[in-house]
Order: sequence, then structure tokens, then C-alpha cells
Amino acid sequence: MSSSLKDKIALVTGGGRGIGRSISERLAEEGAIVAINYRNDVESANETLRNIDTKGGVGKIFKASIDDENEAKAMVDQIKKEFGVVDILINNAGIASKGQSVERTDPEELLQVMRIHALAPHRMCQLVLPDMKKKKKGNIVMISSVATLGQAAGGAPYNMGKSAMESLALTLAKEVRKHGIRVNIVAPGIVETEMGDRLIQAVVGVESIQEIALKMPFERLCQPQDVANAVHFLVSEEASYITGEKINVWGGGETISGMA
Repeated sequence: MSSSLKDKIALVTGGGRGIGRSISERLAEEGAIVAINYRNDVESANETLRNIDTKGGVGKIFKASIDDENEAKAMVDQIKKEFGVVDILINNAGIASKGQSVERTDPEELLQVMRIHALAPHRMCQLVLPDMKKKKKGNIVMISSVATLGQAAGGAPYNMGKSAMESLALTLAKEVRKHGIRVNIVAPGIVETEMGDRLIQAVVGVESIQEIALKMPFERLCQPQDVANAVHFLVSEEASYITGEKINVWGGGETISGMA
């Protein structure tokens, strides 16, 4: 167990599975006390917590729909009560869009994807910033996507949501730099997760994400741990002079049809 983030309070939205699980476990390995947010999948969240406990880390699961303002606030208040103020916010929670054209996209799908990827992170930042400003230190990382580079057809809700999230991050970085708070973006490519599988099926039209593995950089799919490592770097003191930046975690570029 390392101590680079010893006693830091880290909140990871959607932290119970996929990329969020790896981020939660990585931060805990570095000594952070991790608040693992989940919406419905309590079994996965508990599994993540068990993994942290097994390695000697500290964490707790917190149920909340981050696009519900009251639930989000109640969660942050509870974390503050039990552990202390949030030092690190990872806006990771996300959902895939269904791969429809703009013309065929269900308006409710567009609203839901935008709420999760853009509006909820905006509110989460609002909830943690006052205490970060008092401490004159804090880290916020947005988990975006390289989809914002290519803006592929059939992905308008997802592309719009992630693009808005990046705009939020870059704007906020300028606003809070004077308070010692850093805001950065990590943008994975195709990651081997359940959500990544659904996204690839929708956008590329394959039956499984494994069908494209050998066509990827280094002949492998990006793993959640690859993303978690980038996140850890950005919230560590090694990145103390880095803010308003974006790290694309995609092996230097993907060439799969329909992606960036």
C-alpha cells in the first residue's frame, strides 16, 4: 500500500464497476479514502469495496443518482460527515448512447445522456468546490472520451455529452486555479468494459468488443487500469503543475471504422 494520497478523500462517481472500479481501487492503493458512488448495482459496488478492503485500503459505498440534485447533495453531505471534505472528485459515471442518427434519436435519450455526462458533473463540482476553496487545494478529473476527437456518426448524444463535459473542465480550470484547485480530463478510447462493449456494438456494428482487439494499438484493448493510472498521475503531486489538460488514453490513435 502506497501513501502518495494518504488520507485524501476521493469521491468516484460510478465507482463500483468498469473504469470506475479500477479508479477507486487505484486511488485506495495510494492511500486515499474512497467514496464509491453507485446508482443501482450494489453487488458490483460491494465487490469493489471488498477488493479495496482485501488490500488494506479504506472506502465505503454511497448510493445516489448523480443527476438527481437532492441525492447528489445528500451523498456529498454524508461523505463529509463520515470522512471529511472531498479532496478529489472523479466525474466518471456515464452511460452509452444507442447509436442512432440525429434524426432517429429519442429526445429523452438525448436529455438523459446530457444529464449524466454534462449537467451532473457540473452539479458535483458545485457541491465540492466550496470546501476545496477553503482548503486552497483540490483535484477534479473528468472522465471523457476520444469520441470528442472524431464526433462519429450515430453518436450525437454521447458526443455532445462528453464535449460539454470537456468544456466544463477547461472553463473550471481557469476559474479555480487561483484557489489551488486543479481540473483535468482523461479521455479513454475503446475500453474493455461492459459499457465499452455496448458502445462498440452500437457504433461499429460488431457483436463483441473482442472482435476488434487485434486491430487496436499494441494489439490489445485499453484496460480500465490504463485509465486509472492516468487519473492517479493527475491527482498526485507529480502533476502539481498540470491543470486544464487532457490525456487521451488510446494507444496513440485508433483506426476502427466509426471511431475517432
